[in-house]
Amino acid sequence: MSQTAEIVLDRAAAQDVAPEPAMPPRAPLAMPVQDLRTASPPARRGGGGPLAARLFVFGGALLLTVYGAWQMYEVISVSGGATWLQYVLLVLFVLNFSWIALAFTGALVGFASLLRAGPAAPIPTSLSTRTAIVMPVYNEGSARVFAGLQAMHESVAATGLGAHFDWFVLSDSTQADAWVAEERAFRQLRAELGPDARLYYRHREKNHHRKAGNIAGFVTGWGGAYDHMLVLDADSLLTGDCIVRLTAAMEADPDVGIVQSLPLIINRNTLFARLQQFAARIYGPVIATGLSVWSGRDGNYWGHNAIIRMRAFAEAAGLPDLKGRPPFGGHILSHDFVEAALIRRAGWGVTMLPRLEGSYEESPPSLIDLAVRDRRWAQGNLQHARVIGAAGLAPASRQHFATGIAGYVASPLWLAQLVIGLIIVLQTAWVRPEYFSAEFGLYPVWPRFDPVRALQLFALTMGILLAPKFLGLILALLDGRVRQASGGAGRLTASFLIEILLSALIAPIAMVVQSGSVFQILAGRDTGWNPQRRDDGSIPLSDIIRRHRWHTVLGIVTGIGAFAIATSLFLWMSPTILGLVLAIPLSWASGQLALGLALKRRGLLVTPEEETPPAIATRACALAARDAALGFDDADALAALHADPDLARDHAAMLPEGRSRPRGQIDPDHTLARAKIVEAETLTEAQGWLSPRERFALLHDRALLDQLTRLNPV
Repeated sequence: MSQTAEIVLDRAAAQDVAPEPAMPPRAPLAMPVQDLRTASPPARRGGGGPLAARLFVFGGALLLTVYGAWQMYEVISVSGGATWLQYVLLVLFVLNFSWIALAFTGALVGFASLLRAGPAAPIPTSLSTRTAIVMPVYNEGSARVFAGLQAMHESVAATGLGAHFDWFVLSDSTQADAWVAEERAFRQLRAELGPDARLYYRHREKNHHRKAGNIAGFVTGWGGAYDHMLVLDADSLLTGDCIVRLTAAMEADPDVGIVQSLPLIINRNTLFARLQQFAARIYGPVIATGLSVWSGRDGNYWGHNAIIRMRAFAEAAGLPDLKGRPPFGGHILSHDFVEAALIRRAGWGVTMLPRLEGSYEESPPSLIDLAVRDRRWAQGNLQHARVIGAAGLAPASRQHFATGIAGYVASPLWLAQLVIGLIIVLQTAWVRPEYFSAEFGLYPVWPRFDPVRALQLFALTMGILLAPKFLGLILALLDGRVRQASGGAGRLTASFLIEILLSALIAPIAMVVQSGSVFQILAGRDTGWNPQRRDDGSIPLSDIIRRHRWHTVLGIVTGIGAFAIATSLFLWMSPTILGLVLAIPLSWASGQLALGLALKRRGLLVTPEEETPPAIATRACALAARDAALGFDDADALAALHADPDLARDHAAMLPEGRSRPRGQIDPDHTLARAKIVEAETLTEAQGWLSPRERFALLHDRALLDQLTRLNPV
């Protein structure tokens, strides 16, 4: 252990850390499970979204889709008719085109709204309510989590309104080392902040229903003591001003149930993460503002960086289990959309403040890390097909579900469109025309296309697809502060072009990956819930090759086939072919820290938050580096408890009382842990004998913990 760590632990022991309970007295709040089949009339409404904006967004998207469908029909019916394969192609095109048309019209509304936006409201100087700030964690690095928590705590205290907020770390960690590391970091932070910090920690033995169950458990246990809760993710970072503004917005509107902020991505340095960071900063506000304008009080919730009225959540957001087994049955995986829809169904407003500054998060460092997270999101969003028809939902809530579902169904639809297009071209090139069909005709029946209209339709599609990005670029260029902080007009435009080029190459890979996820889900394969990797670290090349080898093969085969059919077809499909062929080097490059930092040094893919880092981000990074030096995340849980009697005492004190098991029920992990710890004479033996699951079981038993502390070190 480092000298710094020894000093901190000695100081903690001298001060007798954690003399108070790890959690405040319970204040139960009932949270009934909601019935998706029936709904009571809401107690309040407060309006939905502006009618004019909705007519423009959905009406405009419908008109564009109709026009695109007509143009596509003209492309395929040049010979006076179309084959059944061409009609299938037409249907797939319309489905995909409608998706991008809706994004386009929504972005236009956001662009217009941001152009005429006025100055932000002043920061409130007083509050009258109590808010619980809750951070659910699941096998995260404690140094990063508690550094961010401390930075936020200090920032809120600096506003002079810290007395209105209590802070909770709600652990669902299933790894013994992660659990004990959290407790060590919690004890250190509580000692540093002092007895008036109102910082609390709770670990669940069983992570029932995962994050949704973690939050629900807090609400039913302690929610009655608070007016609101501000929900964070482990990578969330909010300034004190942002937290106060969110709370003031909730106080000012007694009929609102959720107020969602727009988190910007910060602290990212790998190539892929910098692409996401730049895109979220330049394009994200346009899309989010458009969504906020047309949805109004029928908004959505993204699961973090949002404040929720405790009463609204308790009375309306008790999630039921869906009938059947995962992936479509069981507990609701993507709970946030459903919670927002149910709260809105009960009459509470759900709004968003996309222009609120000071809300930040992080993003996956590589393409493979995104794919791991995206697999869970795909299952959660497709599961919403079981919820979208629930009784009493607002139409906009159903639209949010439909948008989430379409976001993942779009990939297999795009893939199917490419496959059907290839088959049609192949049929045209190699299959002999049918001169004597069942229906008499003067000419043979074969598929033909209008090349001029096809090129025009392609240009229209690409224009609509890229328009939200161009609108974001225009706004950034018009905003002098953003323009200069992003490297000036020239570097900002160059960054824009780099993002478009690399995104175009990555898109085919993402299409195939998402299509595979959708097919797995439809085949009944459950994803589980893996912890996210948040650090800037590359993935071994062998893993990258294993994950992308079939993508490369698909690209090579498609390229050879397209070139054999026609050179023009090969050139038309070259972006898709090139992206798949380069899947392995692109995925490798995506996670490279050196490539991202090289672009940063040249002023490319730079955001205003990098040019002038938020003070809270600078503070959090410094605290994370300090905490990492203490080695909490690197220590063995059993060794840490054995070496520190005060830590072992506090760990035992934080275990729930009255842990019992039904008569005749045997926990094999606990049984084996007890047998091994009794047989062991030294700590080294116990460490070698106990499996990860047995270690976790041992940490839940006070008697076994006492036996552990009595072992000889070696």
